[in-house]
Amino acid sequence: MSIKLNDFEIGAEKLTILAGPCAIEDIDILRKTADVLSEVCADLGINYIFKSSFDKANRTSISSYRGVGMEKGLEILSKIKKEFNVPIVTDVHLPEQCMPVAEVADIIQIPAFLCRQTDLLVAAAKTGKIVNIKKGQFLAPQQMKPLVKKVEESGNKRILLTERGTTFGYNNLVVDYRSFYIMKEFGYPVVFDATHSVQMPGGNGETTGGDRRFVPLLAKAAVAAGVDTLFFEIHPNPDCAPCDGPNMLKLEDAKTLFAGCKAIYETVKV
Repeated sequence: MSIKLNDFEIGAEKLTILAGPCAIEDIDILRKTADVLSEVCADLGINYIFKSSFDKANRTSISSYRGVGMEKGLEILSKIKKEFNVPIVTDVHLPEQCMPVAEVADIIQIPAFLCRQTDLLVAAAKTGKIVNIKKGQFLAPQQMKPLVKKVEESGNKRILLTERGTTFGYNNLVVDYRSFYIMKEFGYPVVFDATHSVQMPGGNGETTGGDRRFVPLLAKAAVAAGVDTLFFEIHPNPDCAPCDGPNMLKLEDAKTLFAGCKAIYETVKV
C-alpha cells in the first residue's frame, strides 16, 4: 500500500527520503540543508520530505539542547515549506500538540519512546495527516500491529512504520532486517531510519553517542532488503550540532549516499 502525499506517493515507484537536521537551531541551517537536499533529490529523481524537530523531549540530560519550542519551530518550518516547496515531517510529544502541528506538517511523527502512548496516537490520527510511528527500541516488529490498529480505529489509514534499531545490551542498537518484511505485512510503507540506528543511547554519559560511519552500510542494506523509504538526520556541520551530532550525516555526503541508495533501489525493483 502506498500513501499519497502532494504530487507523489510514498511506497510506490520512487525512492522517498525524509531528511534534515535533528533539531531546529536557526533558520539559516535549515535553509542550507533544505536547499541542498531538495536539489539533490530533484536531480536524482527521489521524492523528498524535509525533517526537523522543534522539540526533542527525550534527551539524556535535563541540560541537553531540545530545540526552539513549538510556536517558533512551526513558524520556521512553515517558512522552509513555502520557500523550498517541500513537505514537512516533524514529531510531537503531547496529544495537544497534534492539531497545531498539523497546520504546518504533512507527516506527524510519533517518537520511538512514545510509540505505545494511546492518547498521542489517537490525537495524531484525528488530524487526518500521515502518521509515522517509529518502532520503539524495546519492541519486536510484530508488536507494532496493535499500534497500527490504534491509528486505524481512530479513523486514519495514512500510516508509515519506521524501523530505527532495537536495544542490544547497554548503550547499543542493532537492526534486525526481518522487521522490514514483518511490518510490511501490516499493509503500510516501511521507513528505515539509518541515522538513529547507529546511535549509542546514553553512550557518552550525559549525551547520546553514535557512529555515522555505518549509516551508508545500513541504509544500502535496507534498500536491498526491500525498503523504499529512508530517514536520515543530516547537518551542514554535525560535529558542532547541539544534539545527535555523532550519528548525523554530513550534508556534503548526502548526494553520494542518495545516489548509491537509488541505484540499489532500481536494481531491486527490476
